[in-house]
Amino acid sequence: MPNEHETVGAYALGILDDAEATAFEAHLATCEWCAQQLDELAGMEPMLAALADLPGTGTPALGESLSAKPSPRVVEKLVDEVAERRARKRRRNFYMVAAAGALIISGPFVAVAASGGGDEGGGGSGANQTLAANPAKEAFDKSSDKIMATDPGTQVTATVALEKKLWGTEIVTELKNVEGPQKCSLVAVGKNGERETVNSWSVPGEGYGLPDAKTDKAKQPLYVQGGAAFAPNEIDHFQVMTFDGELLVEVDA
Repeated sequence: MPNEHETVGAYALGILDDAEATAFEAHLATCEWCAQQLDELAGMEPMLAALADLPGTGTPALGESLSAKPSPRVVEKLVDEVAERRARKRRRNFYMVAAAGALIISGPFVAVAASGGGDEGGGGSGANQTLAANPAKEAFDKSSDKIMATDPGTQVTATVALEKKLWGTEIVTELKNVEGPQKCSLVAVGKNGERETVNSWSVPGEGYGLPDAKTDKAKQPLYVQGGAAFAPNEIDHFQVMTFDGELLVEVDA
């Protein structure tokens, strides 16, 4: 039989999506066989649903209680078809969730890296190798649109690099003179007053970008990368805040 005939069980259970249901209804208008099968299946949704969910177990008591009984061959075929469609629907939902997650990751994202690497006593060549593998610093260096500010009280310096994207603005920030331990976040403030947290990070006790630090790692700046839904021309300024609410530095856009 044509494939259209095999969707009558799924249609009776209401598990077709909108496009499939519309296509089947157009077919149903011209197919007496499907109309007859649909009439026979009226009131049989519980049995088909149970059989589809519990393959091999059967529900004879439920089946015997029904007044309308299509042939065993039709029931077996419809149950198999319904079970397969439910499995396909579960797989489709899983793929949609996975795809949505992939879109989120490939859109505004966060990368946090210190340019000094993990070896505190590394020489110049080792530091250069680490920098080459630092995607946040690479994005920062490639950007031509950068704005910088230093807070006179905290002495924290932030340089913000902006790049316009279809989804908003990609933002990479270089931070210096940040003491730890503390937790911080970068907030974009729009010209309309709305606030968006671009990213957040934790500063270890040794800090980042401190010129008088004892280790090479602590002397290196911190690069944090993320994104905001604002377009670049919609941003008024940026704020680097601690989780305790202290303003470390503000950068005008």
